[in-house]
Amino acid sequence: MNLDKILAISGKPGLYALKVQTRSGFVAESLIDGKKITVGLRSNVSLLSEISIYTVSQEKPLVEVMRNIAVKEDNGPALSHKEDNATLAAYFAEILPDYDQDRVYPSDIKKVLNWYNMLQAKGLVSKEAPVKEEAPAQEEVASAKE
Repeated sequence: MNLDKILAISGKPGLYALKVQTRSGFVAESLIDGKKITVGLRSNVSLLSEISIYTVSQEKPLVEVMRNIAVKEDNGPALSHKEDNATLAAYFAEILPDYDQDRVYPSDIKKVLNWYNMLQAKGLVSKEAPVKEEAPAQEEVASAKE
């Protein structure tokens, strides 16, 4: 699962895929309806790959939480974000047992489940661990600089 080019834009519903960067911002495509919008540099934009969820011991990257949901649901849709808060909290505790209940609010859980279901509907979630690309050896990088 690669969330590097998936965006959440403040004030806009749903998620967006980054298409092109421009001098004054970028062009993003809605995952809901496929419409393209231009977003200025002053907009509040979050990359899903940069978002983490608080746990008791540390912060868990959102991609790991999404993978946990995909494993639990066998790549199928998750619980609806419209359920009551107690049901959502119990479900989230199954996904991430050590999440910090004081700092992770019901609205955060709703967002994560809503985002997961949007990405799942587009086939962008996977329960497989990401395959890390091998970085070039330091010697190759050093010789390239010379």
